[in-house]
Amino acid sequence: MLRRVVLDTNILVSALLTPSGNPASVYKMFFNGEIVLVYSEEIMLEYEDVLYRPRLKIATEDADTILEMIRQCGEFVAPPPSTYPMADEDDRLFYDAARIADAYLITGNTRHYPASSLVLTPKEFLEL
Repeated sequence: MLRRVVLDTNILVSALLTPSGNPASVYKMFFNGEIVLVYSEEIMLEYEDVLYRPRLKIATEDADTILEMIRQCGEFVAPPPSTYPMADEDDRLFYDAARIADAYLITGNTRHYPASSLVLTPKEFLEL
C-alpha cells in the first residue's frame, strides 16, 4: 500500500523553486507514483493562491500542470474542521486533511502543528 501524504504549501513551493532539495524529493515521489497526495478543496485553493503569485516566478504552465496532476492522481478528502489548538489557524486545513486520511503531513513548520508522529519534515519522511 502506498503511503499517503499531505504537503504543506511551503513544501510544494520549495520543491518547485529548489529541485535538488528534500521537498523536491518528496514531490518527485508523488510524480513517480510512489506516494499518494491527499488534498481537500481548501488545500487546492491555497495551492492555487500561492503558486500563481508573480513574485515566486513559477511558470503558469508549471503551476497548471502540478495542480491538474494533484486533481487527477491525488486523493480528495472533505474533513470536518478539528478543534485542536493550532499555532497558526491557516495551517488547520492541512492538519485536518492528514488526520482524516491517516496520512503523513509533510511541512517545514512542524511547530505550527500539534505534536504527532504523522507531522514530519521532508527529511524525516524520506528517512522512513
